Amino acid sequence: MALEAIQEVARAEAQAKADREAAAAQAKQTLADAQKQGRQLVEEARRQARDEARQMMAQAEEEAARLTRETLEQAARDCEAMKAEARGRLDETARWIAEKVVRR
Repeated sequence: MALEAIQEVARAEAQAKADREAAAAQAKQTLADAQKQGRQLVEEARRQARDEARQMMAQAEEEAARLTRETLEQAARDCEAMKAEARGRLDETARWIAEKVVRR
C-alpha cells in the first residue's frame, strides 16, 4: 500500500506539473494574443486619426477657398461700385476743371 500511495503522489505531482505547464503555456498564448490585439487596436486608432485629420484638413481647405472666393467677389463688387461712383462724378469734375481754366 505504501508503494501505491507513493505512486499516487507521484502521479498527482506529475499531473500538477503538467497542469502548471499547460496553464503557463495558455497564459503565454493569452498574453501574446492580447498584445497582438492591442497592437491592432492602436494601429486602427492611428489610421482613424490620420483619416480624420485628412478630412479636417480637406474641410478647412474648402472653407478657406470659399472665404477667399467670397472676399475676392466682395472686393470686386466694391471696386466696381467705386468705379461707378467715380464715373458718375466725371462730368462734374470736368465742369469744375473747365470753370477753373476759364476763370484764369
